[in-house]
Amino acid sequence: MGSIFGKLFQISTFGESHGAGIGVVIDGCPSQLPISPEEIQRELDRRRPGQSALSTPRNEGDRVEILSGVYQGITTGTPIALLVRNTDHRPQAYDKLREQFRPSHADFTYIAKYGFRNPEGGGRASARETIGRVAAGAIAKKVLATLCPEIAFSCYVESVAEIAMPQSETFFPQSEIESVPVRCPISEIAEKMEARIKAARANGDSVGGTIRCKIRGVPAGLGEPVFDRLEADLAKAMLCIPATKGFEIGSGFAGTLLCGSQHNDAFEMRDGKIRTATNRSGGVQGGISNGEEISFRVAFKPTPTIAKAQQSVNASGETCEVIGHGRHDPCVLPRAVPIVESMAALVLVDHLLRQRAQRVF
Repeated sequence: MGSIFGKLFQISTFGESHGAGIGVVIDGCPSQLPISPEEIQRELDRRRPGQSALSTPRNEGDRVEILSGVYQGITTGTPIALLVRNTDHRPQAYDKLREQFRPSHADFTYIAKYGFRNPEGGGRASARETIGRVAAGAIAKKVLATLCPEIAFSCYVESVAEIAMPQSETFFPQSEIESVPVRCPISEIAEKMEARIKAARANGDSVGGTIRCKIRGVPAGLGEPVFDRLEADLAKAMLCIPATKGFEIGSGFAGTLLCGSQHNDAFEMRDGKIRTATNRSGGVQGGISNGEEISFRVAFKPTPTIAKAQQSVNASGETCEVIGHGRHDPCVLPRAVPIVESMAALVLVDHLLRQRAQRVF
């Protein structure tokens, strides 16, 4: 059941990095929603490999095929199946790693879990699995735009290694974010980030960082206390993305340094609506959206596959030396931006449909 996400808008992804393809089945999408392959492809193009010198050179077009659930460009209400075929997979690149456990990969833990593993590119543990999430996220965004057109996303790389943007209240438009390969909206910071990533690659190493996601226009009332709180589902959505190691919403860990009198978001009337004067809650209170901007941050570790020799052990418990093989990003952050957006959209559309289903007044 670990490949299923969502309650009413539910997705199930399938496929491996070096198998025949990657795909997703979406169940619970409303009927009569116009959707085209081009709309889905536009999102997939944002995460596909080979976009710039900052990403893996793997040459995949990631062309989506709609197999079911859409008739003459309109959703039928039945399960939607989407498939992206792998065309540049090279499983032989992993022949030397079949018996070795790569540091910080899922090689050992998959053996511990299943007693068997697919060693080719990490198999199911590969970040290539996120193709299905982004494809489903494209449809989730279309549902959100139809039911709640005020919702807008601003998702960008906030830091790479020690290079970080200053804290900003700006809701950066997607055009500014997408205009640079590293997907940081401040040009001078973006240049430093790009140089840092290229330096890591040249040294046979990798770097991590953080992504900031802001969402405006989310109506108050979304979230299902106590176990399906909105921030809890957002946290799960982000932490199930490969390479993630941290999540914080609103003031996050910095809020622990404040007193309650400093941290509390006072209510006020603004433009005829109940609003909060500050937004240290990050748009969620009591597990329910309060109508303010949702703002959260996700931490990504450095890519574990590097060109430097590392010490490890093999399946027999013998000490061995591991050197990364295959084609990998020196920093996952730029290509992770659309994945973070997609997972957030999947959470929001699921909670929006749940709210519409249970409240009649």
